[in-house]
Amino acid sequence: MNKANKIQVNVGSLIDMGKRFTHAWGRASAGKKVSETHITFLDVQTMLETLSPRRLELLKFVRQHGAENIKELAFSLKRDYKNVHGDVALLESAGLLLRDGRKLSAPWDELNASVSLTH
Repeated sequence: MNKANKIQVNVGSLIDMGKRFTHAWGRASAGKKVSETHITFLDVQTMLETLSPRRLELLKFVRQHGAENIKELAFSLKRDYKNVHGDVALLESAGLLLRDGRKLSAPWDELNASVSLTH
């Protein structure tokens, strides 16, 4: 059975992000396999705005069907091109959506979110 390709979305500080990086670097330096992807938002509001229901729907669609370009994606989702373009730009800048030329992909099988209550 293949391990699911997961992305971990975190809400935390730059210090938290640095600790995750340092920990992964240490494991890699020790010869251990490091295969993880993290995205950190500095506040809950930004994470929730980025992962709105419409954007999650877009990510799920792209994960399941792919998209040759934004125009095709907007047509498939029955949404306005300008709004889909903005959502794609935001999700791409956050690292949740990937682009190869004009083709879009969301290679994650699972998105896990965590919020630190200590910062």
